[in-house]
Amino acid sequence: MRAPAFWLCIVAVGLAFVVLTRSFVANEYFYFAGYVVLQYIVLSEAWNILGGYTGYTNFGTGAFFAMGAYSSVVLHKLPAVLHSAYGWTAISIPLPVMILVGGVVSGVVGLGTGYLSLRLRGIFFAIATLALAIVVQTLITNWDFVGGSRGIYIIRPALAPISGTYIQYLFTLMTVLAVGSVGIARSIERSRLGLGFASIRDDELAAEASGVPTLRLKLIATTLSGALMGMAGAPLPYYVTYLDPTSSFNLAYAVNAVAMPVIGGMTSWVGPVIGAILLGTIQQVATVTISSALNLLIVGLLLIFFVIIAPNGLIGLVQSWRRPKEA
Repeated sequence: MRAPAFWLCIVAVGLAFVVLTRSFVANEYFYFAGYVVLQYIVLSEAWNILGGYTGYTNFGTGAFFAMGAYSSVVLHKLPAVLHSAYGWTAISIPLPVMILVGGVVSGVVGLGTGYLSLRLRGIFFAIATLALAIVVQTLITNWDFVGGSRGIYIIRPALAPISGTYIQYLFTLMTVLAVGSVGIARSIERSRLGLGFASIRDDELAAEASGVPTLRLKLIATTLSGALMGMAGAPLPYYVTYLDPTSSFNLAYAVNAVAMPVIGGMTSWVGPVIGAILLGTIQQVATVTISSALNLLIVGLLLIFFVIIAPNGLIGLVQSWRRPKEA
C-alpha cells in the first residue's frame, strides 16, 4: 500500500475508533486504561525508530517522556506567572500546543544527545542514554518552579474543548498521537531513510564505507524518537493531576518502551503496536484484578519467554510459521 493510501486508511481507522468508543462506551475507566495503552503505542514506535530500525538501544525513554510532561507544567504555570509579574491577561495555553512544544523540547535534546553520544556504539551508547535520564531527573528534582521533589498539582479544566469529559478529550488526543506515530514509523520503514537506518543496524562500518551518511541518519533517528516520546509525555500532568519526579521517571516507561517492540517485533512498524496492545492490556487487567506491583514482573516473564522462544518477536514467529519449510 502506497504512503498516501496508508495515511488515509490509518486516519480513517483512528477516526472510527474515536467515534465508536465515544458513542458506545460510557465507562470512564475504559478511557483511563485506553489512554495508557495508546501512550505505550507512541512510546514503543518512538523507541523502535532508534532501537529497532537503527539498532541503538536507548535507555533514556524516561528522560524524554518527562521533559515533555514538565514542558506542559511550565506552559501551564506561565500565564499566571506573567500576569503576576507584568499584569498581562492570563490566557491558558491549549493542550495541543503543549504537546507540540513538548515534542520540540525533547526533539532538540534528542538531537543534542545524539550529537554528543552517537559516536559511542553498543553498550556504551546505552549507558550514555541511561546517564541522561539520571541527569534530567536530578535537574527536575531540584527545580522548584515545576514543584521539585515535592511534586505539583495540575487542575484539569472544568470543560473539555470538545464534547465529552476531559479524560475522553485526553484519550482522543492520544489516539491522534498514536495514529501519527504509527504513520511516521511505517513511512520511515518504506523509505530511503528506513533503508539507511537498516544499513546502520546491520553493519555500520560497512554502511560508512559505502557512503551512507551514518551520523546524519543517527541524528535524525534520535531527534524523531525523542520528539515522539516528549509528545507522548506532554498530556501526562493533566492525566495524573499530580506530577512528581518519581511518577514521571517511572521505571515502567523505560522498561515497557523496550519490552513492547521486542515482544512484538522490532523490524516492522507493526511489532511495537502489537506488543503495546498485548502487554499494555495485560498490565491494565492485572492492575484492576491483582495489583499494579505485578506489572514489571509480567514484563520480565514475557521478555524471558520471547527471548528464548521467539527472539524476533511475534512478527518474526508468524513469519517463520508462514515461511515454507526447506526440503
